[in-house]
Amino acid sequence: QVQLVEFGGGLVQPGGSLRLSCVASGSLFNIKTMAWYRQAAGKQRELVASINTGGTTTYLDSVRGRFTISRDNAKNTATLQMNSLKPEDTAVYYCNWRSYPDIATMVETNYWGQGTQVTVSS
Repeated sequence: QVQLVEFGGGLVQPGGSLRLSCVASGSLFNIKTMAWYRQAAGKQRELVASINTGGTTTYLDSVRGRFTISRDNAKNTATLQMNSLKPEDTAVYYCNWRSYPDIATMVETNYWGQGTQVTVSS
């Protein structure tokens, strides 16, 4: 059974940087979108960044210019480089991979990481 494992969370001071990685325990193919979500305490989960198979990216307005998402299909990994971190970036970050719909069933598959805590505080 394929699982996504996240690494890189931790405690940093405002203005610092962290790099989050999401690695599949097994080979995954036909992944349309790799994305990072976050959920702050007491708030709803929000999409932070995404990247599709063609390299097109999307970013939450508040992180654009500070965060960079990338993917390495050969290594089955997704990365979120976070720079100039702010206290409002504090949240649990989740990686999410979404497959193309299955040809026969028309059902897409979502894979989720376990979440990693990012805390930005002085």
